[in-house]
Amino acid sequence: MLAIFHKAFAHPPEELNSPASHKVAKKPKLPEETLKEFLSSHPTNTFSMSFGDAAVLAYVRPDRCSFLHHNQRLFCGYDDIYCLFMGSLNNLCAQIKQYGLSRNANEAMLVIEAYRTLRDRGPYPADQVIKELEGSFAFVVYDSKVGTVFTALGSDGGVKLYWGIAADGSVVISDELEVIKAGCAKSFAPFPAGCIFHSEGGLMSFEHPMNKLRAMPRVDSEGVMCGANFKVDMYSRVNSIPRVGSEANWAPWNSQES
Repeated sequence: MLAIFHKAFAHPPEELNSPASHKVAKKPKLPEETLKEFLSSHPTNTFSMSFGDAAVLAYVRPDRCSFLHHNQRLFCGYDDIYCLFMGSLNNLCAQIKQYGLSRNANEAMLVIEAYRTLRDRGPYPADQVIKELEGSFAFVVYDSKVGTVFTALGSDGGVKLYWGIAADGSVVISDELEVIKAGCAKSFAPFPAGCIFHSEGGLMSFEHPMNKLRAMPRVDSEGVMCGANFKVDMYSRVNSIPRVGSEANWAPWNSQES
C-alpha cells in the first residue's frame, strides 16, 4: 500500500528529513513520480484514489495466494474517511461488539469507527483505543473532510511500515521499503512499532504514552545520515496525555511534553 500526504496536511518529525537526501546521486522524487512507479509495479491489481493536491491512497488488491487472514490487506471508505489496513486483529469480534458494528465488519471498518469515536464522541485517550487492538497490524486513516492523517503500527513486529519525505516535503507511507527508498532517498525510516501518528498531534507511543519519543540518528551502509529512528525514552516523561472528545481536542501531543 501507498499513502502520500501534502506537507500542509501532515507534519512529521523534523528528524525524518535528512539533509543528505539532496546531496546524493539519487534524490527524492515528487509524489506523482512515486505514485506512477508504484502503480506500474502492480499493473493488474492496484486501486488508487486522489484527493486533489492533499492526498493520494493506493491499494494493492491481494492475490489468491495471500488470502490468509494474518496477511490480509484491506481498503475501506465511509463518511469521507478512508482506511488502508494490513494484518489482522485477534480480538476483532470483541471490538466489533464494543463499537456496535455488524458481524461482517472487517478490520478497516473497525478502525474507521474507532477513529470516528476519537474524533467525535470521546473522551478517550488515543493510546488506550489503539492499545485495545490485539494482533499484527498497520493502518493509515485519512479524513478527507478535515484533512487529518492518523497512522498506527502494532507493537509485535508482525507487520512492517515505512515513512519518508518526498522532494516537495510530502509525507510518504508504505509497507514496501523499496518504494520508500526510491521516492524519499535518504529521508526515510521504519515507522516505529507500538506508535501512532496524527497529522496535528505528532508521533507518540501507545504502549508507553507517558514517555517521550527520542530521535535516534541512523547511518546507512554507505555512511550517509538517513531519517531518524524513534525510540521510547524511559527516563523522560510527558506532562499529561490529551483526551480526545472533538476535532478541537486533537491537540498536538508534542505540546504536552515537558
